[in-house]
Amino acid sequence: MAVSRGCLCCVKYLMFVFNLIFWLGGCGLFGVGVWLSFTQSKFSSLPLSFPSLSAANLLLVAGGVTMVTGFLGCLGALKEQRCLLMTFFVILLLLFLIEVTLILILSIYHKELDQKAKDDLIQGMKNYKTNKPLQLSWDNMQTIFKCCGVSNHTDWHNNTSSGQPPASCCRPGASPCHRWEEPCYEKAKEFLLSNLTSVLGFGVCLGVVQILALAFSMLMYCQILRAEKYLD
Repeated sequence: MAVSRGCLCCVKYLMFVFNLIFWLGGCGLFGVGVWLSFTQSKFSSLPLSFPSLSAANLLLVAGGVTMVTGFLGCLGALKEQRCLLMTFFVILLLLFLIEVTLILILSIYHKELDQKAKDDLIQGMKNYKTNKPLQLSWDNMQTIFKCCGVSNHTDWHNNTSSGQPPASCCRPGASPCHRWEEPCYEKAKEFLLSNLTSVLGFGVCLGVVQILALAFSMLMYCQILRAEKYLD
């Protein structure tokens, strides 16, 4: 019994440490999501399929769920309650499966998702003159990223009442207008990827911690069950 109790204590504290790391990782993801949301607030009226906005929302949700799950795991480890441990295991397993599914979907259908985002942006151009928040978001994006249109400035020709790109497409100080040639969609993706490379590496490490937390939670659950049967 003493050996079993010693194993239980060892697993308990190991699980607590891994869940503490997991919870801190969730805080990190949530923090990056908040930072990205504030950074992209000037584009907030663009469709949610816009890469930076969708990434910010995804990180906020993933970070929030990870924080709650990590807290539940820490509590289950300290209290040594089988109910909390099983709840933690089920939630963490579902979270891990969702993450794997999202990665597979993004890997397989990234071209389709890119095209969907571009189509949404082009469709939104039709409301440029009538929707002031959307107009401001487009002007901010084109000014900040020094770009014009989704793929190029011709996107504006068939989607605005005047058939002309807005003034935000023009390079500052150029008269007559000398438009930016870079596509806004690609510039936005480039900005997002340059800022999320380290986050992706962090996400891989967090995935490893998730797998270890799943293993330790089930091991601890079995240890507690074995100890309860011994006492009975």
